[in-house]
Amino acid sequence: MRHQLSLFLVSLSFYSILSAQKRTIPADTAVITTHELSVNGSRFSYTATTGMQPVWGKDDKAIATLYYTYYERKNVKDRASRPLVISFNGGPGSASVWMHIAYTGPRLLNIDEEGYPVMPYGIKENPYSILDIADIVYVNPVNTGYSRIIETKDQKPEKSDFFGVNADIKYLAEWLNTFVSRINRWRSPKYLIGESYGTTRVSGLALELQNQQWMYLNGVILVSPTELGIKRDGPVEIANRLPYFAAAAWYHRMLPPDLQQRELEEILPEVEEYSTSQLLPALAMGGQLDKVKKEAIAEKMARYSGLSKKVILQHNLDIPYRFYWKELLRDQGYTIGRLDSRYLGMDREDAGEAPDYNAELNSWLHSFTPAMNYYIKEQLNFSTDVKYNMFGPVHPWDRTKDRTGENLRQAMAQNPYLHLMVQSGYFDGACTYFNAKYTIRQMDPAGKLSSRMQFKTYKSGHMMYLRKEDLKTANEDIRNFIKKSLPEKGAPAQYKLQEGH
Repeated sequence: MRHQLSLFLVSLSFYSILSAQKRTIPADTAVITTHELSVNGSRFSYTATTGMQPVWGKDDKAIATLYYTYYERKNVKDRASRPLVISFNGGPGSASVWMHIAYTGPRLLNIDEEGYPVMPYGIKENPYSILDIADIVYVNPVNTGYSRIIETKDQKPEKSDFFGVNADIKYLAEWLNTFVSRINRWRSPKYLIGESYGTTRVSGLALELQNQQWMYLNGVILVSPTELGIKRDGPVEIANRLPYFAAAAWYHRMLPPDLQQRELEEILPEVEEYSTSQLLPALAMGGQLDKVKKEAIAEKMARYSGLSKKVILQHNLDIPYRFYWKELLRDQGYTIGRLDSRYLGMDREDAGEAPDYNAELNSWLHSFTPAMNYYIKEQLNFSTDVKYNMFGPVHPWDRTKDRTGENLRQAMAQNPYLHLMVQSGYFDGACTYFNAKYTIRQMDPAGKLSSRMQFKTYKSGHMMYLRKEDLKTANEDIRNFIKKSLPEKGAPAQYKLQEGH
């Protein structure tokens, strides 16, 4: 009886310990490791600092903690002149994993040359990383990666403090102020790079950092940009789809022979011109469009999109994206991907209005998830039981008062040093390259900033860097952008009247 009572007390004690435990992560901690990398024939050492840094609330208490990884090249004599690149992915709700281990960072996940997963999963050196010319920090907003809200008995932060266009920008700007101070990089040239929704984030941050943190940038890089709060409803939204349709159809060899034999870069200017000068006015006519004219428009759309004239007329010239992904290869039994239309999917039925799933996203998660979890624990030596959220719970997301495109324009107007580069993949059906062009054109309607803007395109999708050829080219484009946007020593940040004025 005494033995049974002893076992019962031990079991009760063990149960109490388990009940009292909670899976949490330290609010402020870091692990530093040293590594080597070869880029452009030069081998060098660098440190990787990965860990958590608090988000400070109004009463100077930590209300959240963000997971980050900071890479710094060693043996740099003049850190003040060395650029710092601050990197965000999108979602909203996506971890900063994609560009981290597949684009600009010093390590690259194991995929084939077109971006498809291969086993064994893992990481290798990235010979195209921009770490040779710039230090990089990858930041995970709240509920992505290991980043979490900090709740205590006396403190329960509101989700609205984090989950919205402007709330996101505001707290991240405060966090970056602390981060830059901690690593002593206030004098360094600074660049923001964001992908997908991350472009909304960094466009807003450009002005927020200037006006509220007094931190001025040298450049912003938008990878597969969103609308940035610039509307394109109705006929504009419909007409802007056609150049992407043409690109996807060209890739899958669904265009007429005379178009198919031409290079994509030769075809697309023709489709862009048609979309803007002829399709858009026709769509604006709506039901008043002449029947003969409507037939001619449908025939031209069929020629450029790979769809049948009949299907286009059945949709009154308005082909939804999801229907296009289902329809283009329907007769061959495949769907095409949303974020990258090079990828093929297989649905239960060939009938239907939209694909059953996103073929490209499943392929990416297949390779990124094991690689990132392995890399953090076994190479960066950061260990926790908290789950790494590839996509975290951040909804509902407040999208009201999104003026991020205008914010970026204003930041560029206020700061003569600030330059912009856009990178888009032709086969991206979520943030299409032509919509990105439209955004930049509308963001700067006067054309006053055009000399500080660059637009780069690639024969791939949303994450153009997954294709090895584009990984190399796109990183080189960033490298050249940084070099070009660095002012000459002693050059003042000022506008000057042209001679004769």
